[in-house]
Amino acid sequence: MSKRIVILGGGESGVGAALLAKQQGYNVFVSDGGLLKSNYKNELQQHEIAFEEGKHSEEKILGADEVMKSPGIPEKNDMVKKIRAKGISVISEIELAYRYKGDAKIIGITGSNGKTTTTSMTYHICKHGGLDCALVGNIGYSFAKQVAEEPKQWYIAEISSFQLDDIKTFRPDIAILTNITEDHLDRYDYKFENYINSKFRIVMNQTDEDYFIYCEDDPVTKQFLTLNSIHTNPLPFTMQHELNKGGFIKNGQMTVVAGSEKMQMSIYDFALKGIHNQYNTMAAGIAAATAGIRKQKIREAIQSFEALEHRMEFVLTVRGVDFINDSKATNVNSTWYALESMEKPTILILGGIDKGNDYGLLRELIKEKVKAIVCMGTDNAKIHEAFQDDVPVIVNTASAQEAVKAAYHFATKGDVVLLSPACASFDLFKNYEDRGNQFKEAVRDL
Repeated sequence: MSKRIVILGGGESGVGAALLAKQQGYNVFVSDGGLLKSNYKNELQQHEIAFEEGKHSEEKILGADEVMKSPGIPEKNDMVKKIRAKGISVISEIELAYRYKGDAKIIGITGSNGKTTTTSMTYHICKHGGLDCALVGNIGYSFAKQVAEEPKQWYIAEISSFQLDDIKTFRPDIAILTNITEDHLDRYDYKFENYINSKFRIVMNQTDEDYFIYCEDDPVTKQFLTLNSIHTNPLPFTMQHELNKGGFIKNGQMTVVAGSEKMQMSIYDFALKGIHNQYNTMAAGIAAATAGIRKQKIREAIQSFEALEHRMEFVLTVRGVDFINDSKATNVNSTWYALESMEKPTILILGGIDKGNDYGLLRELIKEKVKAIVCMGTDNAKIHEAFQDDVPVIVNTASAQEAVKAAYHFATKGDVVLLSPACASFDLFKNYEDRGNQFKEAVRDL
């Protein structure tokens, strides 16, 4: 009899997993507590995959041999607790995709900040260098669906800690950990150490044939590595000293030593600006060199890479005021990086759903650079409390349009309005993309 797999959550990763499981001969059932988007529903119907929406039928779910849980569903969900109590094996979509990827190789990227930029840049360099590769994972494309419908030789995968929580055998050939800062603590019992352990699961199954690229300047990563031994080839990157393997930046020049290449390039030729992007560029360059891309191709690709939408994205200048969309900054550290790269007086748009944020981290930069804070969220009390002594003006708004108008009102020629919320978007918006798009629309309407 075929193995019965239940897929909890019918979004991008759930539907992708369902298609791959069906193709591999599983008996598949998809269950979503909410309503399915019509495109996902059509795909399931087309492939004759049984599903339910708006509920979780206990008897159908608890009869599974295995459950694939979508990363958005927390452990404290009642259904998940029942599945665990029954001892049913729970896996993530990347684990399922890994089982059926054949001899393809994986570059897996995780971290609290910079993972989307690093993943996109690594893909851009590998593609430019002629690798047969696909961009998959947390970045919005299902890894399992790619394996089912259009397998490649290489997968460049952005991986969240939630996806790593439910891996068993998943093993990237090249793993990148950009950094670790406090994020998603609401999902980890408010224990930072649980979140750190989660991130390090990316190297859990690696062997001495694999590579681990990490930031040596990140104190949390460094401390973990002094206390725990890992079984892989380390390729660190740093701005503090020279290294004989990995990467470093010294006197405005990046050096990457990996694979059979030693490559050098001026940071002034990087397409992306800001110190955090120099770290992201080093990580991507080391990964590409390790995957066998030649240095000339790496150089060309780093120069031609374009910034991502919703990530420090320049929108418009209106009467001398610049507007920047950094909607993807869903945690305090992302906002810290954004503020750090500001060179003009800033009006900062903050707020949304707080994931246990410590705003104290932003105080120094806010005192130094921010003229006014415009809150955009349903509950802004914590922001007022944190910064009332540091900024002359803090106002509340309840939509992107209101926020943009208020920010523009406080700005004068030569200022910059920065949307970098430091929070999740689900109180007023569908997701950070929706928030960023509404912001851009409001700016164009000024």
